[in-house]
Amino acid sequence: MNELVRWETEHGTVIVETDDREPGFQSVSRTGEMIHDAAGRFEDAFQNVRDAAEAALASLRGGKLNPDAVELEFGVKLNAAAGAVIAKTSVEGHLKVKMTWGRPLPQEPEGA
Repeated sequence: MNELVRWETEHGTVIVETDDREPGFQSVSRTGEMIHDAAGRFEDAFQNVRDAAEAALASLRGGKLNPDAVELEFGVKLNAAAGAVIAKTSVEGHLKVKMTWGRPLPQEPEGA
């Protein structure tokens, strides 16, 4: 069953639909409403996702491939206790990487 989680932000409140089987719920209503408070702030929930994206981009940029652009695409799931986590699709985790080049790759010196 889906429930609603209330996240506090710098600019007010955000309510997110989530699965009630997720850990970290704390009821904010005595009337049976399905709104729960998240454990932390909305902005802080994304720190793990930011860290993961920075680490992935750092390891994909540079090196011999040296792409002009790198795009990462992944789903994010909000969890009342864990914050934002990279969501899985079906059985596997989901992370799509796209690298593009607008210039030719440097040629290896002859005889190397």
